[in-house]
Amino acid sequence: MASSESEGAMSKSINHIVEKPTEATANSCPDTSDLPFYVCEFVEKEIGNDFKSLRKVSSLIEKMAEEKKHLEEQVLTVSSEAPKRIQAALSNAENTQSTLSTLLKREAIVSEAISKHLEEAAPWMDDLGALTDQINEVERHLSYLKWISQIEELSDNIQQHLMTNSVTEAASTLVSMTEQAIKLQDSSCIHLLKFITSTVQFWHKILKDKLTSDFEEVLSQLHWPFIGPHQPLTPISSAAAAASVTEVYSSLETLFTQLLKLQISDELISKPKQMPEKFSLPASPPIILPIQIMLSPLQKRFRYHFTGNRQTNVLSKPEWYLTQVLMWIGNNTKFLNEKIQPILKRAGSTVNAKMEFTRGLVMLVLEKLSVDIPCLLYDDVLFCHLVDEILLFQRELHTTHGYLNSLPNCMHILSEDTFFQRWLTVERKLALEKMDSMLSSEAAWSSQYKDISDVDEMKFPDCAETFMTLLLVITDRYKNLPTAERKLKFLELQKDLVDDFRIRLTQVMKEEGRALLGFKYCAILNAVNYIATVLGDWADNVFFLQLQQAALEVCTDLNSTSKLQLGQLASMEISVFDDMINLLERLKNDMLSRLVEHVFREVKEGAKMYKKERWLSLPSQSEQAVMSLSSSACPMLLTLRDRLLQLEQQLCHTLFKSVWQMLAEKLDLFIYQDVILANHFNEGGAAQLQFDMSRNLFPLFSHYCKRPENYFKHVKEACIILNLSVGSALLLKDVLQSAAPYMEKTSNDKVPSATAALNELGVYKLAPQDVEILFNLRTNWPNTGK
Repeated sequence: MASSESEGAMSKSINHIVEKPTEATANSCPDTSDLPFYVCEFVEKEIGNDFKSLRKVSSLIEKMAEEKKHLEEQVLTVSSEAPKRIQAALSNAENTQSTLSTLLKREAIVSEAISKHLEEAAPWMDDLGALTDQINEVERHLSYLKWISQIEELSDNIQQHLMTNSVTEAASTLVSMTEQAIKLQDSSCIHLLKFITSTVQFWHKILKDKLTSDFEEVLSQLHWPFIGPHQPLTPISSAAAAASVTEVYSSLETLFTQLLKLQISDELISKPKQMPEKFSLPASPPIILPIQIMLSPLQKRFRYHFTGNRQTNVLSKPEWYLTQVLMWIGNNTKFLNEKIQPILKRAGSTVNAKMEFTRGLVMLVLEKLSVDIPCLLYDDVLFCHLVDEILLFQRELHTTHGYLNSLPNCMHILSEDTFFQRWLTVERKLALEKMDSMLSSEAAWSSQYKDISDVDEMKFPDCAETFMTLLLVITDRYKNLPTAERKLKFLELQKDLVDDFRIRLTQVMKEEGRALLGFKYCAILNAVNYIATVLGDWADNVFFLQLQQAALEVCTDLNSTSKLQLGQLASMEISVFDDMINLLERLKNDMLSRLVEHVFREVKEGAKMYKKERWLSLPSQSEQAVMSLSSSACPMLLTLRDRLLQLEQQLCHTLFKSVWQMLAEKLDLFIYQDVILANHFNEGGAAQLQFDMSRNLFPLFSHYCKRPENYFKHVKEACIILNLSVGSALLLKDVLQSAAPYMEKTSNDKVPSATAALNELGVYKLAPQDVEILFNLRTNWPNTGK
């Protein structure tokens, strides 16, 4: 009894504690809340309202007692260890402080000793600094004297070599002196630099004059330069007759090699003549000295004949001096390749003899052009002639003589701002004049290949071919320009010309608006298609792909070119001609639509009687001996046949294919909507319709495709439905009617079954609702009494 009473009291106490309202109970914890609340939560968690759980109280008390004992042991351990750790830390701090004080005292003593030593050594340092400056000065003077001594020694060596006629050793010594002079180029010793430079110049002139004289004498024995195309390479003069051919060529090689050694000193002391910076010529090394000497007689001839008041110096005849230069290159190529190039190779030089010789002559031409072009800027005929001759000269240099475009050439002169703008203006003017001429020609809209089927697939008129040839010629004229910026200017010109030609074609097309089936209208359509096709092919050309990349690099004006277009250009999604191609395609599609619409109106006109045919009362197939074409369909089919044949002859294959497919699509809908859906059909009418379509209309298109009925899906499938046997029609009608309530629920199985039934009959285009409409147009249903 006592036990039960105590349990009851404890239960009441616990319930009283648990049921005590508090706001902090939900969020209480032993660290942030009062202890009673924590106890309340603990009891609630361990015991709850289940009185049977009170049996756990004794075990909980034992557990809590153990935890209390454990915590007390931890507290005692920590309280005993903490003072020891603190004492050790304090002891370490005192030791460290003592050590630091000792170090500070030692530092003060050493610092004081250093300061005292520096004060005592200051006079010595001043004296030592003065002595060091004197030593440095003496060393500089000594180095200066050594340089002078070395230069004088080299100079004396050169003199001794010349006195003993050892020209090769003298040239080698001069090379050493020149290398020393190059080392001093950045020196502040201006007098020393002037001395060594003047010494190099002195000996260079002596050696160059001597070697040049001897070299020219050997060249004269070889009859250099070769002015004619068939001069022999062996000496034939009386002076050369005494010496063997081997000796002459040996002397040539010796002198050439010695002159080659003077190249370094020649570049140091002489400044080659430079073209004005406005021509932006690429940097190139000076022409090697022996080639300069070989060029000298030709330069004299060129300046004699093509400068001043000579009769051969005519502004209207640039081909004279350009052809002369090409002849000189051609006449001397064999000698340069067979005699001079091996000498350069044995001397360890990488110079190409012919290329160096050609570069020297080209520089003469550039000087001449820079003087002549300003005199011709405002004479369109002479300026255009000059440009033509320059381009021919440049092409000959590149193709025949292998002259590199990276070297200075005539295109750099034409790229000068004033000259280039004038060239661009004249090119545009002449192109527009050519366009006027080609469009006004009597043969503008006829094709010269019309009798050659293999060539005349595109059936393009002469004006279109002439125009694209014009664009191709312009491309050939500017493709060797040195900078991408200049090339892009010409590309813009080409695009402007394409747009101008498109506008002209549009104007002529509008003039032919009343004769859409006329020869000229179709010729314009062929021309538009041909130009768009060729431009599309050009877009994949390497040259225009490079221009596309260049356009991305130089395009900084995002206002004129959108970021989207830039991205498309960068990803090669579009080409540089896409704007023009899109405009041409738009014109082509517009012309095709007009043409098809015109033919379609004629066919519709011929189908008026066919639409009014009495399909409801025609005899059945069994009542006719032989089925024949409906007489009312003859005008429609004859018109269609004639127009297809006419257009096939006048349009190219791709355009005609688009025309008949567009026309077939329109006819399909017209016959389905205006003939079939607008009438009712008995058995004979449905059979006659199917005969007219499958045996007469569809075969008209069988010349252009294997299965023409696939382009008349509405008509073909409508004929299938109208000609179904009564039994099959009834079964199909039941399937469609049973599926009708579920048509809106596409997930229902009834709809696929209806579609499958139609597919079994060959009906894919028409929807079940369309089939029901066609069923309602049939009159041959059995009388069910309903």
